[in-house]
Amino acid sequence: MGWNIVVVSVILLLNASSTSSQSLAKPGCQQKCGDVNIPYPFGVGNNDSDCFRDSHFHFVCNTSSGHPVLLGFPRGNIPFRNISLEGQTTVHIPIAMDCYNQGGRTYDGFQEIDIYLKKQFSFSSTRTKFTAIGCDTKAYMSSSLSSGYSFTSGCISFCTSDETLINGSCSGIGCCQTSIPNGLHIFNVSLYSFYNHNYSLDFNPCSYAFLADQDWFNNFNFSSPDLMDLPKKRLPIRYDGAPVTPVVLDWLRMWRQHLLLSDSSNPNPTGGYNCHCKQGYRGNPYLPEGCQDIDECKEDNNCTHVCTNTVGSYKCSCPKGTHGDGLSGTGCIKNRSRTFAIVTGIGSSLALLLSFFASFWLYQLHKRIRSKKIKEKFFKQNGGLLLQQQISLEEGNFGNTKIFHGEELEKATDHYNVNRILGEGGQGTVYKGMLTDGRIVAIKKSKKVEMVDEVQIKQFINELVVLSKINHRNVVKLLGCCLETEVPLLVYEFISSGTLFNHIHDRSDDDMPFTWDNRLRIATEVAGALSYLHSAASIPIYHRDVKSSNILLDDKYRAKVSDFGTSRPIAVDKTHLTTAVQGTLGYLDPQYFQSSQFTEKSDVYSFGVVLVELLTGEKPISSFRPGENKSLATYFLSSMEENRLFEILDAQVVKKGEKAEIEVVSNLAKRCLDLNGKNRPTMKEVTVELEGLRISKAHTLVQENHQEMDYCLINRPTCLQDSGSTSIGYKYLEKKAKPLDDQPLLCNTY
Repeated sequence: MGWNIVVVSVILLLNASSTSSQSLAKPGCQQKCGDVNIPYPFGVGNNDSDCFRDSHFHFVCNTSSGHPVLLGFPRGNIPFRNISLEGQTTVHIPIAMDCYNQGGRTYDGFQEIDIYLKKQFSFSSTRTKFTAIGCDTKAYMSSSLSSGYSFTSGCISFCTSDETLINGSCSGIGCCQTSIPNGLHIFNVSLYSFYNHNYSLDFNPCSYAFLADQDWFNNFNFSSPDLMDLPKKRLPIRYDGAPVTPVVLDWLRMWRQHLLLSDSSNPNPTGGYNCHCKQGYRGNPYLPEGCQDIDECKEDNNCTHVCTNTVGSYKCSCPKGTHGDGLSGTGCIKNRSRTFAIVTGIGSSLALLLSFFASFWLYQLHKRIRSKKIKEKFFKQNGGLLLQQQISLEEGNFGNTKIFHGEELEKATDHYNVNRILGEGGQGTVYKGMLTDGRIVAIKKSKKVEMVDEVQIKQFINELVVLSKINHRNVVKLLGCCLETEVPLLVYEFISSGTLFNHIHDRSDDDMPFTWDNRLRIATEVAGALSYLHSAASIPIYHRDVKSSNILLDDKYRAKVSDFGTSRPIAVDKTHLTTAVQGTLGYLDPQYFQSSQFTEKSDVYSFGVVLVELLTGEKPISSFRPGENKSLATYFLSSMEENRLFEILDAQVVKKGEKAEIEVVSNLAKRCLDLNGKNRPTMKEVTVELEGLRISKAHTLVQENHQEMDYCLINRPTCLQDSGSTSIGYKYLEKKAKPLDDQPLLCNTY
């Protein structure tokens, strides 16, 4: 059975304050039908009446039932309950019902419902949902959209017991819901049963389908008793006794009828518009002069003292003798005298100034205390207490080594400026610095280590004490340390002329002449320093990283052994150290690399590589040498085995050196590089051999100069000083020539 309805008009609930202040109907027209306000463009009256905008907004106030009901069209029977000028209305529409008993279907109510709306109206997709209730229910909703397309949707529910329902919720069991599309003008409902409710007659003989305002349905609070007799117990009843549900409709003015009489409008994508009054105005925007200014001063507002109404708004102010914004919050404050204001301003400024200085002083105090605590923490962490204990045990025998403060060294290095970096290595970074007394020093900043145990700290402090006692002209002097920083800082004397590595491999025109004599002297000085560390120091020390880049040259090009970061003191009753392998590739003792046992002969091997560097001018590791010869030690030893020694020597060595001396030094280097450490000489033996070679060389020069002087005295020609004489020979001759007259000391031989 179908039920056809044409809806032409909508009524919306009006704001109570609006109705009381002014009429929203057209002047001279009926304002209300029962308890429903009728705002223009809606209206009632004859067809030729101008109380409504056009026929789409024409309503009838039906009083036949004894209670006035606003109907949308003379043939319609849907009551309109509320009208809102915001574009929505609430109407009551009947529900679809499909009921059964043991004999079959009963025809109480409508199994199908068809509702048609004019284009000005559509079911609200945001406020309305399609709902089906029942345990043997098939409910279909079909329609045509404003776009011209058709669709079918619906809800299906089947249940054999009301105990499966969830009270208070439309969960899909006994009750299901679905949204409706936007712009829906036509609503067709068809309601069916699967099994004529045979499985649910005792608790649900009927199915129900309807559109409903979602807010209303949420308050409806669906429960299992509703399955038995929903219409009589829970639904509103229409004037003719039919059960209905409240449904929200949207309404619009159509563009083709557009005659804008309001202050502003909101176009709608469906092809119409709604009007509204601007802020500060109230009334009916569809009437000429329908929007009237609101006197906000007569209503609730934010003013605390003086309120002045303006067109479309209002403003707050303060009475004379006060100041402020006049709004709730700041309000109005009584003015004070000029003198009081000046005194108050000065007092406030002084208080603020004192507060600033007090805060600054407290901040600085807190900063100093915190800095002191951090320094104490680092000092203990880096073994400072152990160092103090060692110094007291030494009873002043700590040499001239000083414990520096962190600020002093930070200032000396210009806050560790990158421009002050002298070099970087595996143990840390070395900076050039100037102390407050003007001394130029080298400051080594150790690398940060994540975990340092107590044994390592004790070992570091012991080494520091030992290094402080080293006093040798060819060893870089340790001047002091700083332990109150995050990583320890060591302060050494500054050596100005760079490393031996640079003088051998990266020479410039400004460098000293790197003659054979200078090479031999440097080798002798380095050997003497290592010999001192191995045997003459208070506790034997293995350097463990002897290489040309750890040998510095001072302003007179004297050799200075440096970088004791990996050095270890050795007990007098021990001959080796067992450690993790450390060192530099190319200088590393192969025997140490295999056994992890470092002996004094391991330093000898590394010195042998330095000696070969001085002889050949080659780097310890070079990719330019083929195969196994990438290692300088291997390259040198194989060349000697093949009698090619003089082919690999540096040109300066071959040009200036005596062949016999070169062979002696080369054989010494070969012995130092012996793969069996037991066959290598000690550093003391190396030193003696090199010093002997230099003394022999000096003695030979003196003898040669004696012979030249005797020749001059016999022949007595006019002589000139021989430019090839050595300094030793020259001094010797000068001493011998004192008794003579102003005759030349040496003559040229022809």
